[in-house]
Amino acid sequence: MIEDMFGGIAEPELDWFPHWLEPERAASALIHLIDEVMWKQDMIGTPGGPKRLPRLTAWQGEPGAVYVYSGIRNEPLAWTPTVRELKVALEVTIGATFNSVLLNRYRDGADSMGWHADREPELGNEPVIASLSLGAARRFDLRHNESGAMRSFELTSGSLLVMRGQTQAHWRHRVPKVPGLRGERINLTFRFVTPR
Repeated sequence: MIEDMFGGIAEPELDWFPHWLEPERAASALIHLIDEVMWKQDMIGTPGGPKRLPRLTAWQGEPGAVYVYSGIRNEPLAWTPTVRELKVALEVTIGATFNSVLLNRYRDGADSMGWHADREPELGNEPVIASLSLGAARRFDLRHNESGAMRSFELTSGSLLVMRGQTQAHWRHRVPKVPGLRGERINLTFRFVTPR
């Protein structure tokens, strides 16, 4: 767990498991998720007008686990077999309970996730968000809101990064574009949503 002070800045509260899944199991899960998940590409409002999200997404979970972000209302689809299996294993590792997951599918290096924090009311004040990566390695950046201090991780296939405590309150995160990258990546961010 990273909770030390560095230059007077409280580090984000993270648990890092760089090899949580064995390579063969991670590769198998990626193939199954591509096939079994109902992927969509949402539109998001921007100052320049509506634009398609630069990635595919899916939302799964228990009935009532509705999640709204960036004006997009996500009604949960039922757990698919691979997602449910990963959820159960994650809960044992982390010691937390999850009732939903946001899946992001990055088709190549042109797909990305901009700076944001998961601070929606239904996540609570100190959400536990477990981020599992499968497929092509991508960089994950965190930036402190006040100081601009940066922390970065290389999220390889099978790695697990858990954000806890006040991380969402004080840090933003992103997955930047990688020009020329052709490999596909799926990221699952498990969380517990309280209905609004």
